Amino acid sequence: METEHRVIIDDARGLDALNDDSVELVVTSPPYPMIEMWDDLFADLDPAVGDRLEAGDGDAAFERMHAILDSVWGELDRVLVDGGIACINVGDATRTLDGGFRVYQNHARIIEAFTDLGFDPLPEIVWRKPANSAAKFMGSGMVPPNAYVTLEHEYVLPFRKGSDRRSFEPNADRRYNAAYFWEERNRWFSDLWTDLRGELQSLENDDLRDRSGAFPFGLPYRLINMYSVYGDTVCDPFFGTGTTGLAAAVAGRDSVGYELEPAFASVFEERIDDAPALSRRVIDDRLAAHREFVDDERAAGETFDYAADHYDVPVRTKQEQSIRFYAADAVESTDEGYRVTHTPFDGVDDESES
Repeated sequence: METEHRVIIDDARGLDALNDDSVELVVTSPPYPMIEMWDDLFADLDPAVGDRLEAGDGDAAFERMHAILDSVWGELDRVLVDGGIACINVGDATRTLDGGFRVYQNHARIIEAFTDLGFDPLPEIVWRKPANSAAKFMGSGMVPPNAYVTLEHEYVLPFRKGSDRRSFEPNADRRYNAAYFWEERNRWFSDLWTDLRGELQSLENDDLRDRSGAFPFGLPYRLINMYSVYGDTVCDPFFGTGTTGLAAAVAGRDSVGYELEPAFASVFEERIDDAPALSRRVIDDRLAAHREFVDDERAAGETFDYAADHYDVPVRTKQEQSIRFYAADAVESTDEGYRVTHTPFDGVDDESES
């Protein structure tokens, strides 16, 4: 199996390189309106944003920032297939303007935008992204009543294009091979994720670090496995350092990303080279975690009625029997981006099999 990965340096308000109905899944984290680190970017795209902020008109600035994002959401509506999923990772913002402190609810505004486009909102996910500062509380500290709760969570907002689920041919291998384990389903499809943490930047370029809001690799990797199958294309219109593209390569899906800053393309070039080692590590970890689950269940007196077709492990359900992992073996540059070659992972590299 081969997957293709492209980084397009352009404005995502016009996904001109993508055809209609050419993407099955979107996983992205846009610049967050009313977070100060993104003020200059929004003001560059719409100078009126800077004028509104300078005037202390937070509501108007908030709306103009979201109007920029709305143009991207409209393009996603065009390129997504019917039944395709868009997963938007976003956090709300707190800000003091003109002497007044308030929360700007980015997640609510994005739900409104996608609903207006005709998408069906699906149950959202909240994940913890703790602040590291010891003095993280806002307001009067120990004295009531003027302290404020610290925002230590973000939202993953899944939307489905249209009301119908995607359809597949009966017993489609690319779908059933992409199954996840029963215990993974139970953890991943919970509405509260507490096992992910925010990602620290390791970029050498200070300007790039200031302009990049990273999420942990596990977040897009999990969403890609939840909402796509082998052979699908994953799009990230706010590509940044390419975490979504790397996760797609590890998960055996195609990817395409849009990014305004050309320097980020070289960052992804370095990261995609790590796909082979990372993919084998991720597969090993998933199989090891499943074996641990099996051992714990058997110790508790549980039995398993099914066995995996490709791995020496029992599974809880019939749908898991066809699960098959594909390890990235090689990465090569192409005229349009990168090609990753994958081979079936049959457990021969897993030390617990020896």
